[in-house]
Order: sequence, then structure tokens, then C-alpha cells
Amino acid sequence: MHKEELLELHEQMVAIMEYFRSRENVDSGLFEPYEQLSVDPSHVHKSKSEHKHAVFVLGNALASAMSEDEFSDAGRIGKRMAELAEDAEEKL
Repeated sequence: MHKEELLELHEQMVAIMEYFRSRENVDSGLFEPYEQLSVDPSHVHKSKSEHKHAVFVLGNALASAMSEDEFSDAGRIGKRMAELAEDAEEKL
């Protein structure tokens, strides 16, 4: 995936995050790990690896927001996103 495509994906995922934040039944603290990265789609000067890591961390949070439990489809996706985030973080 090219960096421009990754930035577009990142931007779309942030829009989804904002939707979940506006819902009352979603814990707002769920997105803290993503926010602590201080990497958002407008930070084009950040490396592709940093954006990739942010996308996986955000993907994990989004999957957690959608999951009923760790065995649901979204729960399994969240677990995989967490693994990918760890791998991406090691490559930073």
C-alpha cells in the first residue's frame, strides 16, 4: 500500500472513530492508546511506518468498540489488529 492510500485509510478510520465517540454506549477511553500516539492523518510528515502502526492501533480500538466479546468476529479482528500493531511498533 502506498503512503497516500494509507493516509486515506487512516482518515476514514478516524471518521469512524468520531462516529463511535458520539455514541453514548461506547467507552471514550477506548481510543486513548491511539490518541497517545499523536499521529493523525494530517501529519503527512510522519513516516509510513508510524501511520501503519496508528492504523492498527485504531483498528484494534474500533474492533473493540464493535465487539460483543473476544470470540465475536469483531473481537477476533481486534485481537489480530493488536498483534499487527505490536509488529508495526517493533519496526518503528
